[in-house]
Amino acid sequence: MKNPKKNDFFEQVYEVTKKIPFGRVTSYGAIARILGSPQSSRLVGYALNNSQSLNNYIPAHRVVNRNGLLTGKHHFGGETLMQQLLENEGIQVEDDSIVDFEKFFWDPVELLKH
Repeated sequence: MKNPKKNDFFEQVYEVTKKIPFGRVTSYGAIARILGSPQSSRLVGYALNNSQSLNNYIPAHRVVNRNGLLTGKHHFGGETLMQQLLENEGIQVEDDSIVDFEKFFWDPVELLKH
């Protein structure tokens, strides 16, 4: 039997992730914080990994770790796909790390301001 609370959390992760603007990134922890569960960044990662099996498009490639590292890249079906998707949005990646991470970081708290 599926855990309904986990499913609700996953759906909330997907909704926040869909709102990350093109050409911007956020972190697993930032999503966990906006959802009121700051200790759940790993669960955010599990949700985004699960999103690959969904019919809806979830821009999971826009979510990286708190230091701008592409820690989830192996979930994209290739070692370079996540980087390619980010570079297609104008985000430079070197050694699996976003160059000028602070410049491209989007804080989901922005959702509360509107």
